[in-house]
Amino acid sequence: MNTVKTAMLLAALTALFGVVGYLLGGASGMMIALGLGIAMNAFAYWNSDRLALSAHHAVEVDERTAPELVGMVRELAHRAGLPMPRVYLIDNPQPNAFATGRSPEKAAVAATTGLLRMLSRDEIAGVMAHELAHIKNRDTLIMTVSATIAGAIATLAQFGFLFGGRGDARPNPIVTLATMLLAPIAAMIIQMAISRSREYNADRLGAQICGQPLSLASALSRIAGGVAQIPNHDAENHPATASLFIINPLTGHGMDNLFSTHPATENRIAALQALAQEMGAASRPQGSFASGASTSPWGSPSRRGPWG
Repeated sequence: MNTVKTAMLLAALTALFGVVGYLLGGASGMMIALGLGIAMNAFAYWNSDRLALSAHHAVEVDERTAPELVGMVRELAHRAGLPMPRVYLIDNPQPNAFATGRSPEKAAVAATTGLLRMLSRDEIAGVMAHELAHIKNRDTLIMTVSATIAGAIATLAQFGFLFGGRGDARPNPIVTLATMLLAPIAAMIIQMAISRSREYNADRLGAQICGQPLSLASALSRIAGGVAQIPNHDAENHPATASLFIINPLTGHGMDNLFSTHPATENRIAALQALAQEMGAASRPQGSFASGASTSPWGSPSRRGPWG
């Protein structure tokens, strides 16, 4: 099913590339845009994970530089039956995380320093398990490719507005302005068509991987609260990558929340609470990432944690 969804998404985004090209440059513009769209599909397939990580200045870590985080991801990946993904840290105070990569063998998970500072060990485990669930469900290809192409559509529309045709070939400025405004929204709507059920599925599987639905529910609540208070400037500069994160990292200014790629956090928490009852997980299960009385596995907020 995910293969079909991926093909539909890529086809829709490629077609949108063509429509934008036609509105900005007529038939020749459409052909150029379609060619660019096909090339972008191929480029995004092979490079979108690196682009997403680079956009957020993620730094790869290992057992030496972040032993607790890497050890946690290794254990969770073993539970999920997955190869060990690469692990990255993002020096950003907003609590958040995402997964990327075209396949489980080429996957990576990234967490912000804010996530490690603000959440407990069990909550971090729930978040990492959610990201591994995306990898196991092969959602990461759809997430990274759609983010790359949606961002490219926005760039194409802006480029067309600034450098449209000359003389008689120049498109109607009203049409150009409408295209610049509406094309990115259309790309985001296409992302939304697939992404919302994906988050519920990853929540459920992630809770089963870590064995703690209530810890993941608590993590979602904390992250949502942090996002509301702490801006993520890299995400604001690259809004097409918002769908990658466990919680939409955008602050909600302007149009950010109108076309959110994520379900309401309250609904996700309610679904996890229902799952906890199904699993009998109201009490801490054996094998969870219990951390005693400490609120964070990385020490007090004054410490830099396992990234340095």
